[in-house]
Amino acid sequence: MPDFTHLDAQGNAIMVDVSQKETSVRQAVATGKIKMSPECFKKVREGGIMKGDVLGVARIAGIMATKQTGALIPLCHPLSIEHASVEFEFDDGECAVDNTAVDGECAVTARCSVKTTGATGVEMEALTGVTVALLTIYDMCKAIDKGMELCEIYLLEKTGGKSGVYRNEKRGC
Repeated sequence: MPDFTHLDAQGNAIMVDVSQKETSVRQAVATGKIKMSPECFKKVREGGIMKGDVLGVARIAGIMATKQTGALIPLCHPLSIEHASVEFEFDDGECAVDNTAVDGECAVTARCSVKTTGATGVEMEALTGVTVALLTIYDMCKAIDKGMELCEIYLLEKTGGKSGVYRNEKRGC
């Protein structure tokens, strides 16, 4: 089991010293879902939310969040983000968008990709970006569905650095 890198010998929280680490291209991809009612799902999909373009605003919020991660997460290094993107997918597997389903599950899946060249990875930036994108969807849709659920937020993969490639084979909680 690896040691916690954010603790010193006395157990105090510290920012990891990355000054001696090799600079490399680092990428990370995180994903997450927001489950919602069929009515809300239909309005998001068709652009019928009174507050405006839900996914467009959520995309911008997620990208902006990647750039603010160092200010939001204690001990996280502020990074120069070279690329960030947020994409969405409608998951209507058992969702009846005509509101006839009682137990149907409707969800929007978000995927945030982040890239930089530096001495530390961008996993936290990708996770923050996907989470803020989902929170933005919640904020813009809460008038229709206060019971929405954020779920299955996790790191899909990361590349670069000493530890190389990591791919999450678990696929969620």
